[in-house]
Amino acid sequence: MQTAAPMKTKQLIQRFLPYFKPYKGTIAFDLLCASLTTVCELALPLIVQAITGRATTDLSSLTVRFVLTMGGVYLLLRVIDAAANYYMQSVGHIMGSRLETDMRRDLFHHLQQLPFAYYSDAKVGQIMARITSDLFEITEFAHHCPEEFLIAGVKILVSFIVLCGMNIPLTLMMFAVLPFMLYFARKYNSRMRRVFKERNRQVGEINAQVEDSLLGIRVVKSFGNEEIEEEKFAQGNRRFLDLKAESYKVMAAFGTSNRIFDGLMYIIIVVAGALFLKRGSLTAPEFMAYLMYAGVLLTSIRRIVEFTEQFQRGMTGIERFLELMDAPNDIRDAEDARELSGVRGGVVFENVGFHYQDDETEVLHHLNLTVMPGESIALVGPSGAGKTTLCNLIPRFYDVTAGRILIDGQDVKDVTLRSLRSAIGVVQQEVYLFAGTVFDNIVYGRPGASREDVMEAARLAGAHEFISALPQGYDTYVGERGVRLSGGQKQRISIARVFLKNPPILILDEATSALDNESEHVVQQSLEKLAKGRTVFTIAHRLTTIKGADTICVLTEKGVEESGSHQELLKKGGLYARLYAMYATAGEERAG
Repeated sequence: MQTAAPMKTKQLIQRFLPYFKPYKGTIAFDLLCASLTTVCELALPLIVQAITGRATTDLSSLTVRFVLTMGGVYLLLRVIDAAANYYMQSVGHIMGSRLETDMRRDLFHHLQQLPFAYYSDAKVGQIMARITSDLFEITEFAHHCPEEFLIAGVKILVSFIVLCGMNIPLTLMMFAVLPFMLYFARKYNSRMRRVFKERNRQVGEINAQVEDSLLGIRVVKSFGNEEIEEEKFAQGNRRFLDLKAESYKVMAAFGTSNRIFDGLMYIIIVVAGALFLKRGSLTAPEFMAYLMYAGVLLTSIRRIVEFTEQFQRGMTGIERFLELMDAPNDIRDAEDARELSGVRGGVVFENVGFHYQDDETEVLHHLNLTVMPGESIALVGPSGAGKTTLCNLIPRFYDVTAGRILIDGQDVKDVTLRSLRSAIGVVQQEVYLFAGTVFDNIVYGRPGASREDVMEAARLAGAHEFISALPQGYDTYVGERGVRLSGGQKQRISIARVFLKNPPILILDEATSALDNESEHVVQQSLEKLAKGRTVFTIAHRLTTIKGADTICVLTEKGVEESGSHQELLKKGGLYARLYAMYATAGEERAG
């Protein structure tokens, strides 16, 4: 997966702010509640100052009524504080979760739109880390960030104003420590951001390694290589530990520097405050208020310091989220794209050229090929000649880099992707079944189809009999990737899925090459039923399976080297005849 250039914090926040828009009312009230909790906290030193002021200057004025009034005011403030805090902890957190849900929705939608080329380089584990753990970090950041900065800002501003009213020199001396704290905060923030990003990337690597090992668990066990897999995992796990240790060291250095400044601020208040007390420019109640406000101020600063870690995790999460959202989608509908309807199945390749984005070597070069509606065409040739690539260009899994492809005279780039792909059915060598029931996997070919239609598709695919024999029939759970079924059973279910879709154009990509002879025979019969009345592209290494094709095209690095029916190509005595002779000889040796 390609990594974009690091973005500045301002850019990240600007890109992130639109997600707040639907919840601006909730955020506004949440910030109001944060302000109320702050006012309640700031009021206590003033109440204590008022009580101690009367106690030290005129004890008779410290009446029961006054004390109860102050107590009542503070009780009211605490009730308001409790209600406001409840809103922040409940509705505020729910708002953050909704925001996370919106981002995950957008990210998953974007992932669905990205072309095949992206997934050829991406690691699924890395993507999973970004769509789960990274977004959770963003949720915490999104909820707490506005609150914490508002609370800290209000506390610092109000404390500064109130304390200046008591003693300006002492206040200035006390607040002179803040610029140094901010300097060190900025210094350590950049280091934390780098470490957190690398740590999150390593989480993705661990996910990718676990996924790779578990999906290949049969291979692992068949070779007895559990220890190798454990060692591979241990390396990634140790790397993650090293990164976490580094992050904790940076956080510890950051926290220690702030504790030093905390102590310095208290020393200034105690020493300078005592001197001002001696000179008479500061009263005892004011000195007590200074100490209490210093506590409030330092508590606020500590929370900001603690939140700095969360802030950097949030920024890291946003950056990784945007890196994925910024992954380009080169294959999309043109602005004036129209629906592809009434498809007959004529396919024309005009001077088609293709190479992959990261490789300038051309896989296809000036390829010309015309396939008539309902015609069956087989593609054969050596590996790497571009057979699968050619078929992938028809549904625009990749886009041609030269020339064009027409379906019934319409350029595939001029029609909508949905209508184009709905007209094409693909049966691949590697069958993918989703975790779910047999019914779920077949109905995927035409969502909303009736159970009768699904069963009819299964009958046409030769799958109804074995499905009916399963423990729960069509409601049998197939396991992840269909692990509970045999290769032939999975392939017939995938064929039933295409039968249900009923596309006019069919692509068979090595559909039987991974099956045993008995399964191949059954599946081949199903494919022959499926191919009737459709334009069919067949990629096959087993040349006996394509003898009945209307046209056989032999692809090499030079393009279509020869084409014709099976008998015509044998008579030519060219490359196809040599390939067929080699295949027939190998078949006889296997039989012998």
